[in-house]
Amino acid sequence: MRLVFDCNVHGRALLKAKASSAILLISTQVFAEQIEVMMRLKFDRYVSKQIRQSFLEEVKALSTNVTVTDHVKICRDPKDDMYLELALSGKADCIITNDSDLLVINPFENIPIITPKEFLEKY
Repeated sequence: MRLVFDCNVHGRALLKAKASSAILLISTQVFAEQIEVMMRLKFDRYVSKQIRQSFLEEVKALSTNVTVTDHVKICRDPKDDMYLELALSGKADCIITNDSDLLVINPFENIPIITPKEFLEKY
């Protein structure tokens, strides 16, 4: 199963992928956002930068990098289009997110967009 995870659920996805045969898809743009989010100063008080950098290295090592060839302008939050583009370009089976801007589009080009809870219940 080929999966796209929104940035806010990527950590949990990483743990599940290690225990399954799931293929985590990532693009340069999605990974750049993951880095930006994970390295925000507000997280310094919770987790050291070193641990977050190690996490990002693991995300990169466990993910399949996809060159985005499909471009869309559909999402009401334009910055979320990159997840739809990744899903199309990577032939994803599912997009997992808590982002209401993405969930409202479900399904997108026959790709289900579901919450992490729905994913765990279904798969």
